[in-house]
Amino acid sequence: MGPGLFWNFPPKAGCTVPQSLLQTMLLSRMAGMKEQQFTEEKPLLPEQRGLDSDMDRGEEGSGGVSALPSADPAPLAQPPPPSRPNHRWHVIARHWLRQTRCRTSGFNPENCEQLMPAGDWKEHDIETPYGMLHVVIRGAPKGNKPAILTYHDVGLNHKLCFNSFFHNEDMQEITKHFVVCHVDAPGQQIGASQLPQGYQYPTMDQLAGMLPSVVQHFGFKSIVGIGVGAGAYILAKFALIFPDLVEGLVLLNIDPNGKGWIDWAATKLSGLTSALPDTVLPHLFSQEELMSNTELVQSYRQQINNTINQFNLQLFWNMYNSRRDLEMNRSGTVLNAKTLKCPVMLVVGDNAPAEEGVVECNSKLDPTNTTFLKMADSGGLPQITQPGKLTEAFKYFLQGMGYIAYVKDRRLSGGPVPSASMTRLARSRTASLTSASSIDGSRSRACTHSDSTEGVGQVTHTMEVSC
Repeated sequence: MGPGLFWNFPPKAGCTVPQSLLQTMLLSRMAGMKEQQFTEEKPLLPEQRGLDSDMDRGEEGSGGVSALPSADPAPLAQPPPPSRPNHRWHVIARHWLRQTRCRTSGFNPENCEQLMPAGDWKEHDIETPYGMLHVVIRGAPKGNKPAILTYHDVGLNHKLCFNSFFHNEDMQEITKHFVVCHVDAPGQQIGASQLPQGYQYPTMDQLAGMLPSVVQHFGFKSIVGIGVGAGAYILAKFALIFPDLVEGLVLLNIDPNGKGWIDWAATKLSGLTSALPDTVLPHLFSQEELMSNTELVQSYRQQINNTINQFNLQLFWNMYNSRRDLEMNRSGTVLNAKTLKCPVMLVVGDNAPAEEGVVECNSKLDPTNTTFLKMADSGGLPQITQPGKLTEAFKYFLQGMGYIAYVKDRRLSGGPVPSASMTRLARSRTASLTSASSIDGSRSRACTHSDSTEGVGQVTHTMEVSC
């Protein structure tokens, strides 16, 4: 292989190179190399070919003695070098294009094949005190770094809930430094067999009690949990029971309150008059999305109906609607108050069905380590409709925990630098320090968090950011 075939593109190039341009560049480069290194001798003229034939015949007839005319002999042409098979150039071209795509998309060449290969995800069925649990994992524990563990919402599984989020390019830049573990609630994974008749589905507390078996099975020191809806409730319950195993939580659309009798009756009535997917969709999407019947809503209605076992889903849906209140309260509000000890980022979309529940959860958490992120134009599932914005917030959340010193900006070629939008978020977080009191515990507190609060007094540190 000739020198200079694989060019060194600057990492995180600011634009995407069209494939047609890559092919043109490749062909021109290959043509130049062929002229320099793989040149073949020009065809001989007819007179020269006849002369060579006479020479060969003369050598054969005279026993190797040359029988040439008296004129000066023409120089013998050197045999052409052996040419490479044509298919070799196709192999080189494919390899070069693959490497170029990897570099121009912002990944290091050595990591390109290892970042998200199809066969790198491994499925496990883990035995727990409350039944088997389906888990999909990529990577291995790295030192004392926590694992990123996800739990999906009711009506979804890890693929429907998190594929868009974890396939985001910036999110892949984060997750290559961590082991990632997706947990599916019992019977909710794609292709799951129907649970037997009479099966007692685990309660929400028992679903949280299944997670220590996952942590122990893979040898995780701790986790950073990402949960949506029912999954957020389960991870919050897990953190309340096992606080030493949780270093941080990102909770989307969490509702810490159990359903009252009126809500419970309305859910039962809806289940009798509507198909199960249509009963679950109002839990996932905003009224605006449902009324406009967006393409996303239609797609998820079809996938919920076709990819998830409906009997199993009904059991999970019933158990979620039978949940109790999360027993947590902000310190000082009640006697022996108990709340989450780890850093928490609450996320909800504007007009999402869970908006009031997330605000209520915010009022129960320690304001010194809670971030409240309200995302505009994101509907009921921000991780699907706004994965880029959520990734930026997640980067900053990990930065605050000390696990990411910097992030790479794809628009610049000067190497790793702080992301521009993350810098703006950090600046707003540290430049202003304001306090907003809670009104009847139902309004969110909009303020920013400073690392140092000496001399400031009692301040509410919850940050509300509208993206």
